[in-house]
Amino acid sequence: LSLVQSSKRFNEIQQEVKGISAKVLAKELKDLELNDFIERKVFPTTPVTIIYEATEYSRTLKKVLSELSAWGEQHREKVKQSMRQQS
Repeated sequence: LSLVQSSKRFNEIQQEVKGISAKVLAKELKDLELNDFIERKVFPTTPVTIIYEATEYSRTLKKVLSELSAWGEQHREKVKQSMRQQS
């Protein structure tokens, strides 16, 4: 949902997605790019600027992601308890 709202740099995404390592985030971003959900844009600045943004294809999921996010917010404690029980 983060990238559907606006383009972001790697560090901005990592700050928004709590608890994810840089290695895992890099792999996830690469997978999303390979599947045409995001686009990686490289700008020849010093240092190089890399921006990630949602593709038109992934924007078709915006309503679905918003609904899932809203549901998650409403049921966060139940989800946390369920995750604890599975551990």
